[in-house]
Amino acid sequence: VQLQASGGGLVQTGGSLRLSCEASGFPWDYYAIAWFRQAPGKMREGVSCLSVSDGKTYYKESVEGRFTISRDSGKNTAYLQMDNLKPGDTAVYYCASDVSPFPCQVIVTSPSAAAGLNVWGKGTQVTVSS
Repeated sequence: VQLQASGGGLVQTGGSLRLSCEASGFPWDYYAIAWFRQAPGKMREGVSCLSVSDGKTYYKESVEGRFTISRDSGKNTAYLQMDNLKPGDTAVYYCASDVSPFPCQVIVTSPSAAAGLNVWGKGTQVTVSS
């Protein structure tokens, strides 16, 4: 089971990036998808989650309306479209999942949510310049 994240880079404030996360070794259609980020000196925080139980999307309050999570089942790939980026979005971004169900509401609200997931991709750096 592997996740491979890509798509990070350097953008100016107000710019956009689309992160991709390709899964291999398991059918991602059956599992929820989460995106986390970690800035230097800070805890890893959940920013978005796509629930498999109800198909709903969930977002951290600070990215609501700017980030969009989606899935392409045919490619076994998830995406995080990030628009109107701000310097505060600068971080290493990770995609994550787990073969056990996990609540998306907790992912985007709990500071310890990352500890509950066991499948992680390598991070991709996003830097937003002011």
